[in-house]
Amino acid sequence: MPARPSPGPAARLRPGRPAWLTPSVARVEILSGLVVALALIPEAISFSIIAGVDPSVGLFASFTMAVVIAIAGGRPAMISAATGAIALVVAPLAREHGLGYLVATVILGGLIQIVLGALGVAKLMRFVPRSVMVGFVNALAILIFMAQVPELIGVPWIVYPLVGGALALMVVLPRLTKAIPAPLISIVALTALTVGAHLAVPTVGDRGALPSALPMPGLPDVPLTFDTLRLIAPYALAFALVGLMESLMTAKLVDDITDTHSSKTRESIGQGIANIVTGIFGGMGGCAMIGQTMINVKTGGARTRLSTFTAGVLLMVLCIVFGPLVSQIPMAALVAVMILVSVGTFDWHSIAPATLKRMPYGEIGVMVITVAVVVATHNLAIGVVVGSLTAMVIFARRVAHLAEVSAVVDPDGHQVVYAVTGELFFASSNDLITQFDYVGDPAVVVIDLTDAHIWDASSVAALDAVEAKYAARGKSVRIVGLNPPSARMHGTLSGELTGSH
Repeated sequence: MPARPSPGPAARLRPGRPAWLTPSVARVEILSGLVVALALIPEAISFSIIAGVDPSVGLFASFTMAVVIAIAGGRPAMISAATGAIALVVAPLAREHGLGYLVATVILGGLIQIVLGALGVAKLMRFVPRSVMVGFVNALAILIFMAQVPELIGVPWIVYPLVGGALALMVVLPRLTKAIPAPLISIVALTALTVGAHLAVPTVGDRGALPSALPMPGLPDVPLTFDTLRLIAPYALAFALVGLMESLMTAKLVDDITDTHSSKTRESIGQGIANIVTGIFGGMGGCAMIGQTMINVKTGGARTRLSTFTAGVLLMVLCIVFGPLVSQIPMAALVAVMILVSVGTFDWHSIAPATLKRMPYGEIGVMVITVAVVVATHNLAIGVVVGSLTAMVIFARRVAHLAEVSAVVDPDGHQVVYAVTGELFFASSNDLITQFDYVGDPAVVVIDLTDAHIWDASSVAALDAVEAKYAARGKSVRIVGLNPPSARMHGTLSGELTGSH
């Protein structure tokens, strides 16, 4: 018999043992987490500025969010940290009432997320159409790129060749070796070059001071009164909804990229737990971070929770232990990484002429609307909601006329049979009433619903209206062929919707 091939490292693991315990997997996860940690620092500082708080508040939030979600979350390898969407939600509160109320909002928002997760809000993701998902992906790619543009305006000329060189490195290096992530090599190379050549370019340190100690737990310094709750509740609800929307959409995107399934309910609850912990440690809260997740999953090749945990831990290590060195990283290196991420994230196939030629106009319209709303509002959650509602309206219009009615009159002229085909719901049933000849039909009318299905009360009300119009002319109506669910709905609601029995 031929010798069996020796099992790989993953196969030699004991059943149930985590894959990240394999040295080859752990190396990929840790190196990818390091790149993400480096990319998180300037982003967290920027979002802190947007929220109107000290840079350490955003950095602490990124640390606690990543570490906790690595354990409590439902989507391995996804990165959660302080984000721009969350910063925009809490900025007015922080500006007008201070950090204490912001932290209280984060904790309450986390509690709301846990409740929503337990109630099954994640199941609503099934109603997000593919065209909206494509629009979401393309919009986030555009936003990632747009966020880099300010870093390329009003800067020394040397920044442009540095960005170009970093991009060239990251494109060429993976063809030579994938042992070390190309973005990490690019960041190290550009830092060594700018420091060694004493180049005066914008650096991470220019964004703000890095923290020098770990955050300490504590409760927000706010009065525990109903007035406080009334003040923070609207912000907390918006915080919870925006955070869950972005996190669940990102989780779905990572599912598609990795061809794996994740628990959206666990992710929803995990986001709430992570935000509560973040609030206790004085952070500004957060949610899934799309750009850094793409670095982790697509660029770094990470697939386990170890990369997310490593990103959070190394973020603090880099800030506290290697703060002076990290501060010298040129922004050009991180800008190049994010530009490459945006190009790789965009679904270029979706806008190819051959694809657009075959796509229904409604699908293209939904994708374009989703992208336009996201780019205009800089809020992915709003774009997804508007895109989904647009898709539902287009779908309703498309199927509104799918119910067809055909009539067959008996040879003796005493009876007419109307065969109804299709789905009866609020949109299609509106036209149902007009499909019958109330004046010219004989005394007995049969409505055959064998090839139809009743979905809602609007359809039952429409059938009641048809019966009433015939009854007003002294004619009787029999409804036949109802399938069991339709029969139950018709039997329960018929005659009850207009007050007539």
